[in-house]
Amino acid sequence: MQLDLTALADEHLAAARTSPHGRSAHLVVHDGVLRQTVIAMTSGTSLDEHNAPPAASLQVLRGRVNLTAAGWAEELAAGTLRMIPKERHGLSALEDAVVLLTAVND
Repeated sequence: MQLDLTALADEHLAAARTSPHGRSAHLVVHDGVLRQTVIAMTSGTSLDEHNAPPAASLQVLRGRVNLTAAGWAEELAAGTLRMIPKERHGLSALEDAVVLLTAVND
């Protein structure tokens, strides 16, 4: 299976811009414990703090986001790949953004 991440980013950013919550997400890979999800968020929207899966990474495809956890925040720009912290964390869009979340769940 091949995916065009550019087309998916375009599609979900357009959907996020028309969504009342300013977000659009789509599970693009689900293989056993592996999941990859494209998440588009408009500027100023956020994903509330939530528990971390056993292993995960976040790749910023477009825009800028702020990854937050207890007592810290880190700005991530397009092209950045970062491991998700093991503690509860949240994500907010500093500008219209699209990320690829890769998670391994047990």
